[in-house]
Formats: sequence, C-alpha cells, structure tokens
Amino acid sequence: MTLDPEHLVGRTVGNYTIDSLIGQGAFAWVFKGHETSGDAPVALKVLRPRYAGDPEFEKRFRNEFKIASEVRHPNIVRILEVGQEGETTYFAMDYHPETLGERLEKSGPLAEVEVVELARCVARALAFAHEAGVIHRDIKVDNVLLAEDGRAVIADFGIAKTVSGYASATGQNMTIGTPHYVSPEQAQGRKLDGRSDLYALGVTLYKALTDKVPFTSTDWFELARMHVEDPPEPPSVKRPDISSRMERIILRLLAKHPDDRYESAGALLKELDDISDKARATDTFGLAPGSESGGTNLARTRSKRIWIWAVAILVVVGVALLVVLVGRG
Repeated sequence: MTLDPEHLVGRTVGNYTIDSLIGQGAFAWVFKGHETSGDAPVALKVLRPRYAGDPEFEKRFRNEFKIASEVRHPNIVRILEVGQEGETTYFAMDYHPETLGERLEKSGPLAEVEVVELARCVARALAFAHEAGVIHRDIKVDNVLLAEDGRAVIADFGIAKTVSGYASATGQNMTIGTPHYVSPEQAQGRKLDGRSDLYALGVTLYKALTDKVPFTSTDWFELARMHVEDPPEPPSVKRPDISSRMERIILRLLAKHPDDRYESAGALLKELDDISDKARATDTFGLAPGSESGGTNLARTRSKRIWIWAVAILVVVGVALLVVLVGRG
C-alpha cells in the first residue's frame, strides 16, 4: 500500500469514491468522498499503512468502530460503514464541512451564548454515550464538528480506545488522547470513566471562549504535570465579559479530581439547560429554542442578531421618512 495519501484520491473503497484529502492524524488520513451510487458526500477515515498492516491494531480498529457505529444520536457523527478494501482499512461517516477548531481559527472566540449551546450539544452526546458504556477519551475542538443546521456533532468515538487497547496488548508506549486536553487521571494512566470526558469538555469550552487552552508546554511530561497539579487560570482573566456562572461551570469541569466535577454529563446538561431556559425567558442572550432531537444553535443566534439589526434599521428609516413628510406638511 502506498505511503502517500494523495495516491488514494480517485480510488473506490467499498461503496465510496475518494475525492480529496481533508485531514491527517497520527493514525489515519481523512478524505472527503461520495457514494458511488449517488452524490451524497461522506467523510472517509483510512488507517495509515503502518497500522493497517498490523493485524492487532487493525482488528481493534474495526471492532471499536463497529461498536461506535451502533451509538446513534443527533449529536454523534453517524458511522455509515466499517470495512476493508484490499489493504485499505476504513470507515465512512457523515460529512460535516467544519470543525470547531477551524471555526475558532477563522473567526476567533465564540460568544458565550454560542458556547452554551455548543456545550449542550456535546453534553447530550456524552450523556447518551456514557449511558451506553462508551467513553470518548479524546474530546477536543478538532473532534467537535459543526453541522450545517447548527448542531455540534462529536466525531472519533473509538480511536482512543483502539490505541489504549493496542498499547496494553503490545506493551508499546503510545500517546493516548491529545496532550492539551487529557484529564489528570488520563495523564497518570489511571482507570477512566465518563468524568474524564467532562474534563476534556472543560478544556474545549475554555478554548471556545478564550481561544486558548488552560495549559501549554512543548514538553509532554511538563504538560501532564500541569494537568495533574496546577490550577487553571480563570477564563475571565483572558475574557473579562464571561459570566460568573459560566466560569464556575468551566472551572468545575476542570477540577483535578473526578469527584469534584459534575457527577455525569446529564448533571452538566441540566445546569446548561437552566442557563438556556433563563436566557430565553429574559431574552438576555437571544437564544433560540433547541429542537427536541438535539439540534441547536450556533447558527440561530447569529441569525437573530441580523434580524435585530434589520428591524432597527427599518425603524430608523421609518422615523426619518415621517420627519420629512411632517416637514413638508
């Protein structure tokens, strides 16, 4: 199998044609493709040759993503197929054009109302997955996809579990998770539960509000130490307009000990829903109601701002015309 991902462009794997390379990770390449029987776009994650050629890794990859494909929720990316074509091991999933990381890079930090809605989406997904016994292990801005209808959708359930299982089985020293987002217990190699995902969500929300992560270092061991020992700087230091309640939520998510965080994603969601409900009642943030299926919106909040400005402009123009007409009279 070729070591150059560009050589896969134009090839067909399973029921899909590979169109273009859109991303590269440590273990897999990501392509945009389409169904060969139609034009529906898909995202295709293809294992790098080093891992596709390793029977132990390839088996775990297929098994974990088969499990992940059975976790269906509006805020979890839908896995369409897990398969192998010759030496190419892949899975196909719904295509979403932008990640949260790309949005932040392009537009900068989000408004607090958008972060609340984003957090509600991710909390819904995590509550559902954790109830099914699935821990993500690698929540970060690049694994939060933004759907065209405004939903935030989590991707890559299964990758971190594949790596951790492979490392345990083979004794290889492999980085599991993303260093800037790992929980203290993950950095220490301890047993994980869903509250580890909540810590990573805290880092993600911190980044979404401030465009910075709580801890930075070029040295992995120093970064791990910081997650375990150092208190995070309150996000209000970098973003003074953040509400005290939102800051408390983020700092609680970033608690060093799992017992000091929310007991579950469902408990977090309850508090986020309370913020959203109160904001909707007072119109403080201009939130639009979320749909029962888990849709939300980042898009709707921006749309409402546009309407407010449009109405304001029409009022000003109307008053000006009235003054002119009265003056003529």
